[in-house]
Amino acid sequence: MNSGDYTYIWQANDWPSWRFDLATLAGPMADVSRAQGLLMGRLADVGMALRDQASLATLTEDVVKTSEIEGEQLNAASVRSSIARRLGVDIGALAPVDRHIEGVVEMVLDATANCHAPVSRERLFGWHGALFPSGHSGLSKIRIGDWRDDVSGPMPVVSGPIGRQKVHFEAPPADRLETDTGRFLVWVNSTSNEPPLLKAGLGHLWFVTLHPFDDGNGRIARAIGDLLLARADGSPQRFYSLSAQIQRERKAYYDILGQTQKRSMDITEWLAWFLDTLHRAVDQAQHTLDAVLTKARFWQRWATAPFNERQVKLLNKLLDGFEGKLTSSKWAAIAKCSPDTALRDINDLLAQGVLRKLDAGGRSTSYELNDRKRSIDLSITHKLSAKLKAQRDIR
Repeated sequence: MNSGDYTYIWQANDWPSWRFDLATLAGPMADVSRAQGLLMGRLADVGMALRDQASLATLTEDVVKTSEIEGEQLNAASVRSSIARRLGVDIGALAPVDRHIEGVVEMVLDATANCHAPVSRERLFGWHGALFPSGHSGLSKIRIGDWRDDVSGPMPVVSGPIGRQKVHFEAPPADRLETDTGRFLVWVNSTSNEPPLLKAGLGHLWFVTLHPFDDGNGRIARAIGDLLLARADGSPQRFYSLSAQIQRERKAYYDILGQTQKRSMDITEWLAWFLDTLHRAVDQAQHTLDAVLTKARFWQRWATAPFNERQVKLLNKLLDGFEGKLTSSKWAAIAKCSPDTALRDINDLLAQGVLRKLDAGGRSTSYELNDRKRSIDLSITHKLSAKLKAQRDIR
């Protein structure tokens, strides 16, 4: 360990004098910038309506996944409805939304849509209150609108289910928070020497190290990272989700976070991980855009088809990435109809050529969109064109 006589970086004599090797990070930063350029180039060609749909899909995933990292499952349809209503995007019938979902959505949208507004204590307290509208985390009452205290002992930063939690590090004492958060907020709101992408990675790390609230620190740290990324992009509209990528790499995230806390103030390794993860998040956004375009083309093709409400609902579920195999029994359960009605709906779509039956028969008969192969071809074509463009850029 390179930490000398201390256990955690916040105990170092030079805290918080962060250091990093810019020469080592220059290549990964350039890679992220190229990936962002490819994505924005495609988005520039699809029109405002499809950009709104892509942003809606990204924000929905971001809200769902930032909570999922903390072990909390949100209803994706309700999240999507809440975001669509706030952005003025028409998605047809809206799903019911509770206060808790509204709070998470409010925080994520405020962080990105108002990315250039100063980050203050009051703004952070507002985000925290939005995450916990009842003033409780589970059954435990927590402090809202104030920093945590140490009445119950030092603040451990943990991951994993209750009973099998892993402690990654310990946050600074509560009596330091007023000073430490004040210094952090001055840095966030001022013009600093760090390249914008690195500032986003550092802002995330710095806040999660402080862990100033009783709960919700991870979600707020990711919101701060998104706010700084939106500033770096020069656009409040989001088309990639770092939170979703962190959820896909959750173990690696907590591993690098814990390792960074027990080293020196040189955070080059953390920033390299952050940039690589961000690069993968931008690449993943290409698939999100593929799905948006596939869905748009599908409904353009079938715009005049006499689908009933149940059929529209199930087709949209298939287009949004239905997990598992669609059977007539699942159709009946989702559409809240009888098995006979479900089978009539399916047979009608088979006759029109919208669906096709998969090979297995009997009780395991399942169905998929007839355009599925076309969607796969679209994804392959996109990958090839992106690769060729990247090669041209290098030359």
